[in-house]
Amino acid sequence: MPAREDIRNVAIVAHVDHGKTTLVDAMLWQSGSFREHQEVAERVMDSMDLEREKGITILAKNTAVRHGGVKINIVDTPGHADFGGEVERALRMVDGVLLLVDASEGPLPQTRFVLRKALEARLPVVLVVNKVDRPDARSGEVVDEVYELFLDLDADETQIEFPIVYCNARAGKAGLTPDAHALEATLEPLFAALLATIPPPTFEEGHPLQALVANLDASPYVGRLAICRVANGTVRRGRQVAWCRADGSVERAKVTELYVTEALDRVEAEEAGPGEIVAVAGIPEVTIGETLADPDEPRPLPVVAVDEPSLAMTIGINSSPLAGQEGAKLTAPMVKQRLDQELVGNVSLRVVPTERPDAWEVQGRGELQLAVLVELMRREGFELTVGKPQVVTREVAGNVHEPVERVAIDAPDEYVGVLTQLLALRKGRLQQMVNHGTGWVRLEYLVPARGLVGFRTEFLTETRGTGILHHVFDGYEPWHGELRTRPSGSLVADRRGPTTTFALLNLQERGSLFVGPGVEVYEGMIVGENARAEDLDVNATKEKKLTNIRSSTADELVRLIPPRPLSLEQALELIRDDECVEVTPASIRLRKVELSASKRQQAASRKARGLG
Repeated sequence: MPAREDIRNVAIVAHVDHGKTTLVDAMLWQSGSFREHQEVAERVMDSMDLEREKGITILAKNTAVRHGGVKINIVDTPGHADFGGEVERALRMVDGVLLLVDASEGPLPQTRFVLRKALEARLPVVLVVNKVDRPDARSGEVVDEVYELFLDLDADETQIEFPIVYCNARAGKAGLTPDAHALEATLEPLFAALLATIPPPTFEEGHPLQALVANLDASPYVGRLAICRVANGTVRRGRQVAWCRADGSVERAKVTELYVTEALDRVEAEEAGPGEIVAVAGIPEVTIGETLADPDEPRPLPVVAVDEPSLAMTIGINSSPLAGQEGAKLTAPMVKQRLDQELVGNVSLRVVPTERPDAWEVQGRGELQLAVLVELMRREGFELTVGKPQVVTREVAGNVHEPVERVAIDAPDEYVGVLTQLLALRKGRLQQMVNHGTGWVRLEYLVPARGLVGFRTEFLTETRGTGILHHVFDGYEPWHGELRTRPSGSLVADRRGPTTTFALLNLQERGSLFVGPGVEVYEGMIVGENARAEDLDVNATKEKKLTNIRSSTADELVRLIPPRPLSLEQALELIRDDECVEVTPASIRLRKVELSASKRQQAASRKARGLG
């Protein structure tokens, strides 16, 4: 088959925080993509505010660099398991992958996930061992671990013969030996290995147009953009194409604008041939997985298959007494429209109706993916009520099966006992334990996904913030039984009003508080975490009764412990099944699903009588 020798399409895949986006930065600089004194942000590919704040990549994005007359289209993919749908789509657009591995941490669960997807797609791999300048780098052992991972994933003989490049992406240096001081001053060895290993895109001579829509974007000027990989034929601006929809129907559409990527910019083009990654405007309803084909001979490509969601949570309108004070988007139609809009560009999400007309069950890959969606919505002015994350179960041979996660933990060896105890409570099974001899231990567990909801905060507390935790979906197993993971109860306000220092001073002995003085609360709102297992209804608005006897030292020694503010992720981890999170543009509040204390007590007594 003929090939386009002037193009290479490659995806950079790795575990979160191993340096993908930093490496893309260095490749862009060294290929002359920026002017000499141009101001460019660090991690230029992470363009979303949330990506910059969290230091992670959320959306797969593509760029292009030129090297020796060859255009290299690079797709920067997310490293977090929750955004695996982005990785799967990106692999449909490329002919090979750069597998990036940290020279100290080695392959982690997400490395296994992205590598498995690449091997299934039969894509050639270039191994890049990054951060070889770290004082704790162990490049030789890491390469051995990668070989073990390839064997574990049943790679064949052709796939296991891959070139290895050692890198310091932050400094823009690369070499073929692990010695950090022997690296060349440029990334030339990496470019050479990439061009030699990644095959040029092939196509069939005379084949009609086929272009698979692998991603979506939007432009304020031309509307929705379909980002496609042209498999065969040529797409031209202003021409008609056959739009092969996901439901099997075929419609005619016109390509009003056609763009190709040069560095970070989209450049208008008259036509694009096979192997190119292009952005097409003019089809407002196009979605991911559909095909643009020849209008006279439409031949659709296979639709993108994505792993099923494993976690769900209920998102509805804000129904608290304080609703409508901070946000502008409050109604059920607005929330539904926004969720439907998210479905268009996010293939790994599902939205399922519930019994209530103002709430929907949103299913995704993990807590972070769902929390990012809620965070984006609150920044857009929405007020929401969000329920506790629940696992999505499935029935196999008449039995309920639940998702299980593969967990990798790196922690100092003095915490092995407490971590073993924590994971035993969550029905975790130890798979592997490696002591590196440096005072650090790596533990690998299989744990039910619901056991990990709320685990991260407790994990960081028990390891004094030193532990590193990563997990990725592994498969389905029979239901593991009931888990009791949160030992504490809640302090619940029993009336509406502003909190007072006097009331909070008496309450802080009961547990840790989430609110300070002068905060408006309402009946059913959770103001703190009880040190004991049961919930406690408290009066957080109680004022000090004044007497006509003057005291010179009465209020001198009032010392309130500062409240513990919760981020959205922490709030979602903390809540129980009968609690939810009220999310507004300015506040995150915890509350009971049933606000009335008397109704909660009646429901509890009915449940107790039914059990008795």
